Amino acid sequence: MKKISETFHHFKQSRAWQPIKDVLMFAILLLSFHFIYIFWGNHNFYPFKAQVDQLFIFASDILFNQSVWILQHIFGLDVTTVNQTIYVINHQGTWSYVDVSPGCTSLKQWMHWIFIMVCFRGPIKHKLWYIPLGIVVIHFVNIIRIVGLSLTGIPLPHHFEFFHNYVFKTFFYFMIFLMWVIWVEVFARKKSEENIKTLTS
Repeated sequence: MKKISETFHHFKQSRAWQPIKDVLMFAILLLSFHFIYIFWGNHNFYPFKAQVDQLFIFASDILFNQSVWILQHIFGLDVTTVNQTIYVINHQGTWSYVDVSPGCTSLKQWMHWIFIMVCFRGPIKHKLWYIPLGIVVIHFVNIIRIVGLSLTGIPLPHHFEFFHNYVFKTFFYFMIFLMWVIWVEVFARKKSEENIKTLTS
């Protein structure tokens, strides 16, 4: 038992294991908030239900309008819209569509990002601008997702679920992970090394 305790203490103190410890912390924070979000959603986001509902509507409206603009003006597609549903004619001559409902917003990913960054170590003065920047990046990633789903629906109209559930959702969380890696390498780890130098000098 003593040997296990010593091994754990060595793991905890060793700087060589720091990248693994950081990734474990990221995974724990990611999974923790996933269940927190589910629990909160099951309780109607109490006591902020009205504010969260308004944010869902606001975010989905922006996401829809910007995605349609890109499809029309950048890709030159003849897009038909009904409410917040995007219709495009696929290669089979039928309609493929993407419904940009409030649930399609990146609100959950925004909250994930804020939770991870607030809980993870690093200088607060940089968090004050890096967290909002991450929210903006996540929003544009979501635009890429909606545009990408609309475009893939043209040649592959029967593969929506695959692209929706696996390709673009994976891309979503990969980008969050990538932004977190940049934070660790550029800000958090650099700050830790500066603190160590201060203590040893």
